[in-house]
Amino acid sequence: MNGHPAVNGAPPALVAYAGGGLDRAARLRRDPERLQAALTGGQTEIIPLWRDRCLVAAGTVIRLGGRDGPWLPATAAEGPVFLGVDGTRPVFAVDLSGLSETEALRAVGADRTVDVRELVQRLEPAEAALLAYARGLCYWHRHQRFCATCGQPTRSTDGGAARECPGCRRQMFPQISPAVIMLVEAPGSPARCLLGRHAGADRDSFALLAGFLEVGESLEDAVRREAFEEAGVVVESVRYFASQPWPFPAGLMVGFFARASSEVTEVDGEELLETRWFSRAELRARRAARGRLGNPDSIDRLLLEAWLDAEPEPKTEPES
Repeated sequence: MNGHPAVNGAPPALVAYAGGGLDRAARLRRDPERLQAALTGGQTEIIPLWRDRCLVAAGTVIRLGGRDGPWLPATAAEGPVFLGVDGTRPVFAVDLSGLSETEALRAVGADRTVDVRELVQRLEPAEAALLAYARGLCYWHRHQRFCATCGQPTRSTDGGAARECPGCRRQMFPQISPAVIMLVEAPGSPARCLLGRHAGADRDSFALLAGFLEVGESLEDAVRREAFEEAGVVVESVRYFASQPWPFPAGLMVGFFARASSEVTEVDGEELLETRWFSRAELRARRAARGRLGNPDSIDRLLLEAWLDAEPEPKTEPES
């Protein structure tokens, strides 16, 4: 089989930081009185963060009850941010970045701070999605404190879903930076895919090509441009695979399969230092030697695994 793997080939449950099923409850977030009541309710959960890191005690991410809500605004740069409703539980996040790390740990009874990417492999998918969402939204609030039009301080509105300038009345919403990541296949047989060694990587460390979308581009245009700019590869067809939230700090990774018109490559020498065409057998050997392909929490792993799954591994006959 030398065709493209099936599009939409990554079930949401396998895409780290996606799904989660949280109701973002737009009507509730626009009602200040109900939102304040939800903040201090008995079922409410509050996720404290410190400089984009989770606060952890005995290996468990700290979740505070709504009764803790009144004192949190006094220790945080701003009031809690409403994330949504999980079943019947309103969920908020609070950013303690204005405190020292020691003060933040003491405030919530944590023993250390940990990046969600270090925890994701032992979290339930819904919890990983929630923590990543909280991280991305708190990061945005910290970096959008002044109006880009008139320079005045901005304020949080709609439960933290937006900010507003009290001077010029400009409204601001979280901005997402889309990026494409692509598995480029060689034309013809045998089936091979292109990986590149990026600047700063180990000599035998190869990864998929990727890059940010530019103004005036479609996602497919970005795939073609990045493949050509980085690796000198002309792409003749592009097919969507799946997307992944990537709030590190504010990205969206969009995965594609692409087919090159030839095997000719020419690296840019800046972002990419070397390219190599890998067969499925070679990638399976690398996976066996290293224990995995790609990053554990990234869509690059799913693209590589889907490509390998498109052609089953040959079965070896038992010795007689």
